[in-house]
Amino acid sequence: MSKMEKEPYLKLSGSLSRKDCELIHMLEELCVKNDQITLKLELDYKRSDADNKTVKTTLSNINEFLYFHGEELIGYMGICSFGGSSQPLEITGMVHPQYRRRGIFSKLSELVITECRRRNAGGILALCDRNSISGQKFLEQTEAVYNYSEFEMYLHDESYKAMEKQPPGRITFRKAVNADASQITRQDNLYFGGSPQEGNEEDENTDILLPEEEEKRGMTIYIAEMDDRIIGKVNLQISDSGTGGIYGLGVLPENRGKGFGRAILVNAIEKLKELKASEIMLQVAAENAAALSLYKSCGFRETSVMDYFEAE
Repeated sequence: MSKMEKEPYLKLSGSLSRKDCELIHMLEELCVKNDQITLKLELDYKRSDADNKTVKTTLSNINEFLYFHGEELIGYMGICSFGGSSQPLEITGMVHPQYRRRGIFSKLSELVITECRRRNAGGILALCDRNSISGQKFLEQTEAVYNYSEFEMYLHDESYKAMEKQPPGRITFRKAVNADASQITRQDNLYFGGSPQEGNEEDENTDILLPEEEEKRGMTIYIAEMDDRIIGKVNLQISDSGTGGIYGLGVLPENRGKGFGRAILVNAIEKLKELKASEIMLQVAAENAAALSLYKSCGFRETSVMDYFEAE
């Protein structure tokens, strides 16, 4: 190995290679074990996106920031985008425990924030586990503003089995296709913020989420219907480790209060079990008391809390 290769250096990229993902995952395992925290890096999603080449990435659109010492990855920060250019960019990162307090995280953060600003995103959200002492302290020093928190919850099989389940009735799932893109955008805006009117009309120039492209990345969107009438939606994903994830679950306002949320959730759980998920998890905003109560009643238990901060 040459002297130059042993010197610290940064690698910037639009997407992750398989080798990059392996190195990041190794660093993630080390940091999680050392700090007893959860990191939301979305590596499965990013790798599927790169493998399927669903998004063209160039050096003018940098999402991955890797800090090496020789061949060892000692720092990483990534940008993740969900729901189109109008939505906030999410950033999260980590530094090897033995290389902290050397300005590595500050350097990565500076580069990432600069990139996010250049892209004129709908905001920047920095993610940090509630139990990450170093991460929380860093965000406090940067004067990032707390926005909201999200619980990560895992299904406790014994509690779920003991739960009294109502018959599924006439609720059915169908895979969303690109023709459903506007409907999905409208629902996401209703459930998770944004203008409810967005996505009502087809517009090829509008940056909206395309279900068939999302499925290539590993996320399958299901439309929930009853008697051929749309009542809600849910997104399902199985990671490389076999964990099944439930995301973006919602019921249209005119259909609420009728038990449809529970029915969609149970159908989602059963669908993931059919797909041989080794365990099942979901994430829910801490202030969403109704959803939190529903998930607990169906056997989910809180395992960690992720805080979201507005970065400037």
